[in-house]
Order: sequence, then C-alpha cells, then structure tokens
Amino acid sequence: MKRITVLLAEDHMIVREGFRKMLELDTDFEVVGEAKDGRQAVTLVKKYRPDVVLMDIAMPLLNGLEATRQILKAVPCTKILILSAHNDDAYVHNATEAGAMGFLIKQTSSHEVCRAIREIQNGKTFFSPSVSVRLNRLNPQSPDHKGRLNKKIAGLTSREMEVLQLIAEGGSNKQIASELGIGIKTVEKHRQHLMQKLDIHDTAGLTRYAIGAGIIESSVQLTIL
Repeated sequence: MKRITVLLAEDHMIVREGFRKMLELDTDFEVVGEAKDGRQAVTLVKKYRPDVVLMDIAMPLLNGLEATRQILKAVPCTKILILSAHNDDAYVHNATEAGAMGFLIKQTSSHEVCRAIREIQNGKTFFSPSVSVRLNRLNPQSPDHKGRLNKKIAGLTSREMEVLQLIAEGGSNKQIASELGIGIKTVEKHRQHLMQKLDIHDTAGLTRYAIGAGIIESSVQLTIL
C-alpha cells in the first residue's frame, strides 16, 4: 500500500525532529521534507508534491496561513493540516478560510496527529475538540471585530500579506526589499497600499493588526507596542 507522504513545516528544529521520529514509527507515513519557514514550505511542496503538509502557523518570513494559500494555488492536490499553539477564533477562522482541512493544537497526542493525517488524506476534515467547539460558534455573517479583520485580510494580495508580516516582524523597507527580491520603492508602495486598505497609518498599528489577525504571534514584536 502506498504510504502517505508528509512535509513538515515548523520553525523549531526540535519540534520538527519530534514529528519526524513520531511519523517514521508508523509505516503508513513517509516524511519527504522539512521546512523552517513558510516560504521554504511553498518551495518544497512544489518540488515534492506531498500528500499532506503538517503546517505551523507562526513562522518567520511567511506565516503558515499565507503559505497554505500559496501551496493550494500551486499544488491543489496537497492537503494542509494546521498545527498551532493557539486556537482562538482568528487563527481557526483564517486557517479554514485559507483552505486547511484540519486544525490541531500542539497539545494533541501523537495518536491524534496520525489519525488527523489519515482523515484529511481521505478527503475528510479533522479538528481538535476545542477547535470544533469554536468552529460551531463562528458565524461568518456576524459583524463582530474578528469578522471585520477577516474581511480586510481577504482584500489583501499575497504580496501585501508577505510585506505586512515582514513589517510586523520589524523589517525595514531595505530589509523587506532584500528578502522579497523587489525594489525599495515597490516595498514603499505596498506599505502605502496596506495602510490605505486597512485604514491604519503607522507601523505600530500594522503590527497590532497583524497580531490581532493571527498573522504573527504577540511575542514577535513586543517592543514596538
């Protein structure tokens, strides 16, 4: 029987190693690659075309949510299973909106992780119990704060999402330009478009927005707040 190929996307090496060893104990799985950030995950998925990506949300350079969107656009047959330390509404809603078929909190047992991978490979969804409760509560028609956040996020391009994350991580225009391989003036234009679309007019505000929307963790940029 063909094994389920899995790619691990997690910025902490010790966590990746733990998942690799766990999955290698089960003959149903084959780990075909490891990514330390979202951008590398996109590149490796295009190369290896795994059945499932076990994806962390909070990763540098490109977060797991935007990586999920880019992966599913490039390789639609790959399925995404989100693994996160956070399960608040913004994270859960944004993950499902991005196209993830499952969402597990990091306290999940190894047995449940393996079960989740099998389920989503078979075309089913799989969520941690606490996440399922939140999903049942979420009403996409509700005009609450989280709903407004998600609506604004939907209006951002993939490149704007990348720039927003790098701004929130403290990158200067020069650093962002170097990281993305674009000109400084192009970065400045993206920054202006972000401020216009989000109706936010300073870097601290963009950072708070990114944290509230689940794009980065609050621990990333405490100094600017």
